[in-house]
Amino acid sequence: MKTIDKIPTSKISRATKLVTTGAKVGVNYLKYYGDKITKTEAEAKARLNENNAEDIYDGLKQLKGSALKVAQMLSMEKSILPQAYVEKFSLAQFSVPPLSAPLVSKTFKKYFGKLPSQIYDSFNLNSVNAASIGQVHLAEKDGKKLAVKIQYPGVADSIASDLAMVKPIAIKMFNIKGKDSDKYFQEVENKLVEETNYILEVKQSKAIVAACKHIPNLKFPNYYEALSSERIITMDWMEGEHLSEFTAYNKDQNKADQLGQALWDFYMYQLHVIKKVHADPHPGNFLVSKSADLIALDFGCMKEIPEDFYVPYFELAKPEVIDNKILFTEKMYELEILREEDTQEELDFFSAMFHELLSLFTKPFHEDTFDFSDPEFFNAISEMGQRYSKSTELRKMNGNRGSKHFIYINRTFFGLYNLMFDLKAKNVQINNYKSL
Repeated sequence: MKTIDKIPTSKISRATKLVTTGAKVGVNYLKYYGDKITKTEAEAKARLNENNAEDIYDGLKQLKGSALKVAQMLSMEKSILPQAYVEKFSLAQFSVPPLSAPLVSKTFKKYFGKLPSQIYDSFNLNSVNAASIGQVHLAEKDGKKLAVKIQYPGVADSIASDLAMVKPIAIKMFNIKGKDSDKYFQEVENKLVEETNYILEVKQSKAIVAACKHIPNLKFPNYYEALSSERIITMDWMEGEHLSEFTAYNKDQNKADQLGQALWDFYMYQLHVIKKVHADPHPGNFLVSKSADLIALDFGCMKEIPEDFYVPYFELAKPEVIDNKILFTEKMYELEILREEDTQEELDFFSAMFHELLSLFTKPFHEDTFDFSDPEFFNAISEMGQRYSKSTELRKMNGNRGSKHFIYINRTFFGLYNLMFDLKAKNVQINNYKSL
């Protein structure tokens, strides 16, 4: 794969790159209007989506950092984006052009005052994995194989300006209006800032390992603070294949069930016991060992769950609350989905919408065991998402809804459900975490 010798770091150079990408998208629309003369609407729109996804991703992967991270986050929203975008943006999880060897050496010199060869017994200057915020190299020291994650230069300094450029797109995509919309963007910015703080990530990683190492069939690397800095992390090299690689060929139901139970227990234990969760559940953050153990990686994005959000959020998972109009409405106000200034039309619309959504989305919590391989469940979620994304009535409403904590908690559940479906895990014990 071609390497990168330089990443645009100034506000002007990054904005220029996005403008260039925007111009390519404009050309794609001209092609689309021409295609409609000779092709069906569906064929013309499919080609437009493929061309736009290709050009937008190519622009973002050169910028790296938070711009590419947003694409990665959107790739998990399978019910919102066209499939062409989902497929292309999902490459941001673990397949983007890496930094060149000279730039890697320069980064080590800046943060350790030494070259990699002066720190490790051996160090491969060619990366084995490149994603949105950093890339991973294989090293050895004192007989141990190590994974060394290096953050791309300029990522931490460009978060605010990157989000300012992405903000108009997000406002249009999610129909966000009103003076309180900044709280959502601030939540994303704060989390992205945390993700670039590798000293914090090492601390969070060690804490999650200590809290969850007892969960069966779940493994973690060890982290080495003496070999880490604010932009470099050293951890154990873990042998395994990415979860998406495993699910592409696996036909062993026992392995699927074992991995699915480990993944579910891991998340339920975090959500209900620790009240702090790994809010980045995409395939690139999980490996599968030869013995079908789940290996969890990358704890830069951890979301704390305050009690005043946790209680009403999980009470809405109970059928007796969902089906009780008074209790349901009460929780909707507590979670800021309904507001005092709403019109009657807005109250009726969002009450009905969220009642339908929650009745479906919380189904796993209404059973002792759940079959996550059931296509009907996931097709229903996808159909509902697409239906509301096209709703003209919803577009007239203010989409600025809900507590800021929804962003990462909902992202966690969407990501978790997608991984469970990809695994085709059956007979998953929902409350197994209580006995761990």
